Amino acid sequence: MTNIEITATTGRRVLLNAETLEQVRAKLRGGHLLRGDDGYDAARKIYNAMIDHRPGIIARCAGAADVVHAVNFARDNGLLVSVRGGGHNVSGNAVCDGGLMIDLSPMKGIRVDLHSQTARAEPGVTWGEFDRETQAFGLGTTGGLVSTTGIAGLTLGGGLGWLMGNHGLACDNLISVDVVTADGQLLTASASRNEDLFWGLRGGGGNFGVATSFEFRLHPVGPMLGGILVHRLDKASEIIRFYDRFTRTSSDELGTFVGFGTSPDGERVLAIFVCYSGAVEDGERVLKPLREFGPPLADMIGPMPYVRVQRMMDDDFPAGRQNYWKSNFLKGLDPEAIQIVVDHIAKAPSPYSKVAIEQFSGAVNRVGMNETAFNHRNDRYNLLIVGIWVDPAENAQNVKWVRDLWEAMRPYSSDGVYVNYLGQEADEG
Repeated sequence: MTNIEITATTGRRVLLNAETLEQVRAKLRGGHLLRGDDGYDAARKIYNAMIDHRPGIIARCAGAADVVHAVNFARDNGLLVSVRGGGHNVSGNAVCDGGLMIDLSPMKGIRVDLHSQTARAEPGVTWGEFDRETQAFGLGTTGGLVSTTGIAGLTLGGGLGWLMGNHGLACDNLISVDVVTADGQLLTASASRNEDLFWGLRGGGGNFGVATSFEFRLHPVGPMLGGILVHRLDKASEIIRFYDRFTRTSSDELGTFVGFGTSPDGERVLAIFVCYSGAVEDGERVLKPLREFGPPLADMIGPMPYVRVQRMMDDDFPAGRQNYWKSNFLKGLDPEAIQIVVDHIAKAPSPYSKVAIEQFSGAVNRVGMNETAFNHRNDRYNLLIVGIWVDPAENAQNVKWVRDLWEAMRPYSSDGVYVNYLGQEADEG
């Protein structure tokens, strides 16, 4: 093993000798990767292909002890650190350039406790993997909209999902978290232990330490009514007006999201994604007015298991493409704001780009503003502008399209931003 250069917290490059590297290698059960090693490039690649960072060392953690060793090694040597869980976050903060990446993706343990209706899962688990285990017993919890998203980052940032109207955000279903702090301590945070830390971990993001285990509250989740309604884009204003009225009086069991994008045949469309998590026959009755209004170009709603609902958006968010996102909570669904979205989506340079309007209601709003670090409880809708394209040569025009639409929507937006959708705003000025 040879000496390597690695980035310090100061931004300077420092030299780690072979003896120091051997010491850290011997302590890591999961091993580590250096540039040129087999598996290095696969480990540093994440969902967003715009991120092409190369860590100096990748610590492949097999358990909490590995995380403690990695944190202590980084602190003792003053190293720049990043932490990777599922690697799905668009900002790319999971992968540092030149420093130490603490890679939690090998930590895949999941244990379901049927007696207490809880589950404990490690930070490398994705929601698809989590759902597969819990749904084997007819249980589930709120967890994202794309099954390849990691449980760790999504939960620490708040964690919206299809079941949030009924059961709150992912962080609202968090019972406890095991976390390694910057001084190398492994702590458990819960409502009765390290309460201040627990408050911050529920919606404040991943800056409080390295989470090594999550304990979630589960709920009975059976077959449900889910799917997509597709409308012509030029009908967007009247559809959204009806949608806004309809969802204001809908039950907690109904979760909905609006999407503006491009259909498989190249037509710009408006889509309403729905999930009714109560009895299917009740869902048929509740959704009847929404399914009849328009009428839609296509009605693809039907009974399905929760794991299938969780995969409804997977094809729209494939890994390995260029991604640039911007987001803000909305004050409401102003007709002028909707027209701005319609005008911009019609001119999107990429057919893969889209705009989402996400509804917050029900149990999300009933949690007190100061009970968790997620403090957007009074916002009814979130705006997410998603730039997705294939060719890096087209980066400039696609980034400009996202930023132009975000700027045009600022008069209709509140000041808050959902932390899980934050990009590299600090670098943009």
